[in-house]
Amino acid sequence: MQHHHSVDASGVFSGPLGADLRAMLASKENVLAALQVDLSTALRFAAGWVVVTSERLLTCDAGTTAWRSWPLGDGLALKLQDHGGVGSLELHSPRERLALWRFTLAHHAQALRLLQRFEQQSARGDNGAEDEADEPACPTCHTPLPPDTDECPACARAQPPQTSTWVLLRLWRFARPYRKQLAAGFALTLASTAATLVPPYLTIPLMDDILIPFQNGKQIEPGLVLLYLSGLLLSALAAWGLSWARTYILALVSERIGADLRTTTYEHLLRLSLDYFGGKRTGDLMARIGSETDRINVFLSLHALDFVTDVLMIMMTAAILFSINPWLALVTLVPLPFIGWMIHTVRDRLRTGFEKIDRVWSEVTNVLADTIPGIRVVKAFAQEKREAQRFRDANQHNLEVNDKLNKTWSLFTPTVSLLTEIGLLVVWGFGIWLVSRNQITVGVLTAFIAYIGRFYGRLDSMSRIVSVTQKAAAGAKRIFDILDHVSNVPDPAQPVKVDKVQGAITMQGVGFRYGSRAVIKGLDLDIRPGEMIGLVGHSGSGKSTLVNLISRFYDVSDGSIQVDGIDIRRFAVADYRRHIGLVLQEPFLFFGTIAENIAYGKPEATREEIVAAARAAHAHEFILRLPHGYDSLVGERGQGLSGGERQRISIARALLIDPRILILDEATSAVDTETEKEIQKALDNLVQGRTTIAIAHRLSTLRKADRLVVMDRGEVVEVGPHDELMEKQGAYWRLYEAQARRAEEDAQAAGVIIDSSLLHPAHPAGNP
Repeated sequence: MQHHHSVDASGVFSGPLGADLRAMLASKENVLAALQVDLSTALRFAAGWVVVTSERLLTCDAGTTAWRSWPLGDGLALKLQDHGGVGSLELHSPRERLALWRFTLAHHAQALRLLQRFEQQSARGDNGAEDEADEPACPTCHTPLPPDTDECPACARAQPPQTSTWVLLRLWRFARPYRKQLAAGFALTLASTAATLVPPYLTIPLMDDILIPFQNGKQIEPGLVLLYLSGLLLSALAAWGLSWARTYILALVSERIGADLRTTTYEHLLRLSLDYFGGKRTGDLMARIGSETDRINVFLSLHALDFVTDVLMIMMTAAILFSINPWLALVTLVPLPFIGWMIHTVRDRLRTGFEKIDRVWSEVTNVLADTIPGIRVVKAFAQEKREAQRFRDANQHNLEVNDKLNKTWSLFTPTVSLLTEIGLLVVWGFGIWLVSRNQITVGVLTAFIAYIGRFYGRLDSMSRIVSVTQKAAAGAKRIFDILDHVSNVPDPAQPVKVDKVQGAITMQGVGFRYGSRAVIKGLDLDIRPGEMIGLVGHSGSGKSTLVNLISRFYDVSDGSIQVDGIDIRRFAVADYRRHIGLVLQEPFLFFGTIAENIAYGKPEATREEIVAAARAAHAHEFILRLPHGYDSLVGERGQGLSGGERQRISIARALLIDPRILILDEATSAVDTETEKEIQKALDNLVQGRTTIAIAHRLSTLRKADRLVVMDRGEVVEVGPHDELMEKQGAYWRLYEAQARRAEEDAQAAGVIIDSSLLHPAHPAGNP
């Protein structure tokens, strides 16, 4: 019997290992899911497999070629965990752990699928194995498909909608405030279009009443000629004046619509949560707000106006043509269906092409956004050629995509022109035939030719606008992708007013996940007002995530965080954060003066308040040594200042807003010992009377903390003062001892003799 192997396992059947696995499978045994493990138990890169079949669990451990197996049932259980970017899968019996596999989180989706299949099969037993094996699954995400359909609902939800020209209608929300000006512009467009249609009509009497009778021997009447020529001049002046007023009004309106669009998009972007920015490139967002809004603005100010004018001109010209001679008018419209079909066909290609061009252009801007801010690193590692090659590759990709689209466009435009010329030729031929049969006059034919020139000219112009319209539609879609995104940290419908915060923080059953990875699990912690808490633990234990949750950069997945007994999700985000001061490991300074950077959280602060904050942060002295003191310009990202100076300015910035809750995230880890002393003095001033949560890898910097909270894998494992935790000789003691040993080894390697008592100042008597 042939095996029914699912898509999950397709990769495991290649190579010698696949042959061994096929040989092991029984006649009715089917592979349900497979996980490729890429790490050994020693966390070295090595390939292996874990496979769930309808009857057992099979595994080829990383770095080996031998397969092992366990029959399903008998109390077997799989346990999936992840920590620090590494996933682990454990197989347990009721008495012991049988096996352990490790993998990078790139394979996490496979692991979830395998765990799901294992649990389903264990619960179902062997009787349902055959049915389960035949269950169809999505080839992309391996989700079971609903009955009677080949479409995966998960993938359908994740698939971005196609760009449509109708997305441009959504710009009406930005045009609504200017509807009176737009109505005036439309009326002027209608009037100017009508004025431009007068001259061809006047050619009929000029030909039939003046020029042709003159050729037949009749005298020209100067007054009549003057009348017709005056009509031509007046219509030209009227068309000029109306077009000028129309263009000026609509240009002003379109500029304001573009400005409102940029402002609204940027303001909405600022309100989005941090997880949105985590998945976006800076260059891409800059391109959307900059070049995409400019493209839409150009479309609104120039091409949309031309499009409306073209439509009006075609409709009014068609009406005049049918009023003059219906049969000749019908002949004029012969090329129209073919041109319409071409526009419809090419529009779809242009739409997808311009979407791809936008994405490729973002690659170019992303290289610039990466390289220019990181130019110091580029030069430090002598990677100028590499970055130049990255830009050259992105630019070449952009060129290739544009060339491909230009092939379509270069064929489309001349074809439309050819069809209009053929249409004009048909009109000439049919018109001469009508003149020869005395059904129309030469003047009528001349007017027809003049009107047809305008008709086909506008038709050709409309076909060219297709390209610009699709560009604007692609740009509008990228803008509305931002505007349609809802923040994961929303403001409540009826926020609780935050007047004064005492600083009591209570965490109850707090859980948080980054995607599918659990970072915080079931965390409970009470922090008293004015208490200083030190968060310690290994990298990846969840310390920074916890302070991000307290700052409400993210919202908890489970449980709640309360400040003064009120869930922080009931506060307006901006009001709540005004009571939080944040000092980061890498302080960010904006381009501007020292004073402006200190007063960033309180722009209305007086110079006296700024100086007082700088004095408390021990920054006043070095600021006065700068060429212009507090008015000295700080380069982008604080260029020109040392790390310690930037840190003290960020401390002054936090001091100025006088927060009740203070968060210190590795505030002294990136500076030397002398600078650390200066920063520590500033921090001592900063923490006075405030609820403080400090993260530090150097445990010595937390000596003044009231309590230390030890975290491991997203959970609190110990809480207490330094001395009490050292006496327990638990997780904190091990961290402290390991750090002390490292310091001693580093000192010995540097040839420095250290008194061992200094490394263990808080050991109780008798402890090593």
